[in-house]
Amino acid sequence: MTKSFKILFFLIVSISLSSCVTKKKFVDLQSRYDKAQTDLVMCGDSVQDYKGRLTAMSRTNQENETLKTQRDSQITNLNEQILDLRKTRDKQLDAVGNLTVLSKEANANIDKTLSQLEQKDKYINLLRVARTKMDSLNLALALNLTRILSNGIEDQDIEVKIDKTVVMVNLSDKMLFTSGSAKLSTKANAVLEKIAQIMKSRPELEVMVEGYTDNVAIHTDCITDNWDLSVKRATSVVRVMQQTFNIDPNRMIAAGRGEFNTLTNNSTAEGKTTNRRTRIILMPKLDQFYDLLNPDKK
Repeated sequence: MTKSFKILFFLIVSISLSSCVTKKKFVDLQSRYDKAQTDLVMCGDSVQDYKGRLTAMSRTNQENETLKTQRDSQITNLNEQILDLRKTRDKQLDAVGNLTVLSKEANANIDKTLSQLEQKDKYINLLRVARTKMDSLNLALALNLTRILSNGIEDQDIEVKIDKTVVMVNLSDKMLFTSGSAKLSTKANAVLEKIAQIMKSRPELEVMVEGYTDNVAIHTDCITDNWDLSVKRATSVVRVMQQTFNIDPNRMIAAGRGEFNTLTNNSTAEGKTTNRRTRIILMPKLDQFYDLLNPDKK
């Protein structure tokens, strides 16, 4: 074998051996690669699993924090309730401790209240007696006025009535005055004289004379309007009572009500006639009325 052939032979053998070794390494590397791929997939699954666990643990931690906050709030509320209950207990203990003193004060207040009620009952009875006496006096006065004034006077021209604590005499317009005037008629003195007799018999009474008109407007040289006319008529009556029948002027009051405070509607002639009137009110003086309420003067 020549030297060249030997060299060629060794080269072929070397190449063959080299190819065999490379293929073996390739298969080994392929196997390792496949295993690495499998491991990578498994790692990815593990990562996802751990992520899920981490998320669940995070959610659980948040829930635990919420529960802890709620628990702390409940504990605070319970502590506050315990503190309030302790304060209430202490107050109740104090109240029980002072029960004897309170009972004594309560009994004293009850006795005081009973005493006040007794005094009120006495005063109420006194008021009833005073009202009964006043009613009796007014009834007697009204009966006397009716008896005296009924002689020679038409019923429709005069009205006597009791209103609460006073006696009132309503006199028609035509009985005392000429139409639209404050001048007394010729027959007025006869009526006023009878009323003056009652006033003299009851010197403890005060007298108010009120003039009323209808709603027909009036304006003359002497009279401005219905207010003016009503006042002048009341003044005329008071003046006659003083100057002619000697009634103390300190007992009398003159007042005008004009076209107001009507008894009925002014839309008819009859209504106007009813509203044109003079009212004489006999009433007790205030000090005398209060005397009736004075237990010392019962």
